[in-house]
Amino acid sequence: MGSKKIRLALVGVGNCAASLVQGIAFYKDQKTSDQIGGLMHYSMCGYTPSDIECVVGFDVDSKKVGKDVSEAILEPPNCAFKICEVPRLHAPVLKGPVLDGAPDHLRRYYGKPYFTLGNEPAQDVLTALRDYKVDVLLINLPTGSHDAARHYTRAAFAAGCGVVNGIPEILASDPAIAKEAQAAGVPILGDDWKSQIGATIVHRTLMKLFEDRGINVKKSYQLNYAGNTDFINLVMRGETKHVTKHDAISSILKRDVPIAPGFAFVDNQGDTKTAIISIVGEKFGGAPVILELKLQVEDSPNSAGVSIDAVRSCKIAQDRKLSGAIETPSAYLFKHPPKQFPDTVARSMMEEFIAG
Repeated sequence: MGSKKIRLALVGVGNCAASLVQGIAFYKDQKTSDQIGGLMHYSMCGYTPSDIECVVGFDVDSKKVGKDVSEAILEPPNCAFKICEVPRLHAPVLKGPVLDGAPDHLRRYYGKPYFTLGNEPAQDVLTALRDYKVDVLLINLPTGSHDAARHYTRAAFAAGCGVVNGIPEILASDPAIAKEAQAAGVPILGDDWKSQIGATIVHRTLMKLFEDRGINVKKSYQLNYAGNTDFINLVMRGETKHVTKHDAISSILKRDVPIAPGFAFVDNQGDTKTAIISIVGEKFGGAPVILELKLQVEDSPNSAGVSIDAVRSCKIAQDRKLSGAIETPSAYLFKHPPKQFPDTVARSMMEEFIAG
C-alpha cells in the first residue's frame, strides 16, 4: 500500500460533506464501529475512516469561504443530521470558481437567501490541489453543475489526483472523460451516489424480485421529497438525476418498463428525505398486484455511508497504479457507473476488489 493517510479535497462544503467529515471523526476507532455499526467496511486494505484527512475545501458561499472545514460544515443552509462534534481540521475553505455551480434559484428561494457570493477572488484549483498535496478530490456540487464539475475534474487530472464524483453529472461513465483520466494516470469513480439505504437501491431490489418471481411489471414510479438545498435544485434542474435514477433501475431488468422518478421540495422537512415507491404488475393468470412502500431517511448520512468507501476505493486504485474509470467500486457505490451490475453481483465484485 501507499501512504497511510488519504489527503482529501472537498468540492462543495454542503450537507453531504458535513456528514462525511463528522463520520470520519465519529468512526475514529474500531470500538465505535463494533458498538454502533453503520459502516459497510471499517478497514479497506488497511485504510480506516480516520485515515481520511480532509485538507482543503472549495465553496462559493461567503459564509463558508475562509473558515476551517470544521466550522463551514455548520453554516446554513446546511441542515444535516448532527453526528458528532468535529475538532479543528486546519483545512481552509477556498473560494472556488462559480461557473454553473451557483444557480439563481439556490441563491434565493421563496424569498429566503440560501447563500451569498462574496467578492473574494476565486482560487486556482490546480495550484491549490498541488499546494495541499491532495490525493483524492470529492465532488458534491449542486446537481446540474455541468461546467463546474468538469473544471474541477480536469484540474484534478492535471494535478495527479483521483476523482470521486458523487453528483449526477456523467463523468466516470463518459468514455471520453474516462480516457482523459487514463491518459493522466489517475482513477475516477462515479457517477451519482447510490445511497447506503436509499430509494434507488430498495427500488432496484424490489423490481428484480418482481421480475425473478415472474411478475409482469406494467409500470413503476418513485417520488422523493425533502427540504434541503439538493431538492430545491432537483426541482429546478434535475434532468441528469432523472437519467441516473431511471437507468439505475431499468438497467438490471430484462425488458423495458415505464419507470418515472419524481422530486419535490418540502421546505419544513430539512434533511429528512421521504421516498414513495409504487410498482404495478400482473401475476399468475393476469391477476393484479400492487406494491406501495414508504422509506424515510436522513439524506446526507446516506451519501456519507457510501462516500467513505468510495474515497478509500479511489486511493486503493491509486496505490495499485490503476487509472481511468474504476468499474468495480463504481458499480457498487454509484447509480450510474460505467457498467451496471445487479447489486448482489456488484457487492461480490467489491469484496474481490478490496481483497485485491
